[in-house]
Amino acid sequence: MSAARVARPTGIDAVADAERLLGKSDPVLRALIKEAGPCTLSKPTPGSVYVTLARAIVFQQLAGRAASVIHGRFVEAVGGRVTPAAVLATPFEHLRGAGLSTAKANSLIDLAAAHSDGRIKPRQIPSMSDEEVVEHLVSVRGIGRWTAEMFLMFHLGRLDVWPTGDLGVRNGYGKAWGLRATPTAKELEPLGDRFRPYRSVVAWYCWAAVETTPPSGW
Repeated sequence: MSAARVARPTGIDAVADAERLLGKSDPVLRALIKEAGPCTLSKPTPGSVYVTLARAIVFQQLAGRAASVIHGRFVEAVGGRVTPAAVLATPFEHLRGAGLSTAKANSLIDLAAAHSDGRIKPRQIPSMSDEEVVEHLVSVRGIGRWTAEMFLMFHLGRLDVWPTGDLGVRNGYGKAWGLRATPTAKELEPLGDRFRPYRSVVAWYCWAAVETTPPSGW
């Protein structure tokens, strides 16, 4: 699919429009869409920028059940409401006592400090380009490009993110399109060009191709 031949959809049916156009353009995607059903990117994660990113940090590198338990303890440790002020007021040992690693506790504190000192500007984020959002968020300790890309997809509902660093996406692409080996991130990058401006939707169906749920925490 060529971005020059396809108009960017607008309105609440943007994801459905993307599915329709992708299904018409590629038989592999047409089969995946039929098998997996509607993409859920049309339902952005609820909550503030801080709540969403804090949850993502807690869930990093943890299985769903364990992450959910630790996240619940984290919410309790900060008084039941996750805000930058609440986290900054919580003793470090209480964060660690909730089951957070030292690295994650420090990341949550830095994220809170970034909101307080203006390094993170939540009100400006929706108007930023995808790459500007990535650059904005990776300034926070513990937030890398992958987390920023998941935020773009699942919180902001951006439709043209191509998370080549995600192993599930690479595995799914290799399986769905019958490649001999799972593509590397560098190899996958140009393979997404024909799906612009709907690469987020294609990534979602790559996850579906290997029967995995979207990344934990989103």
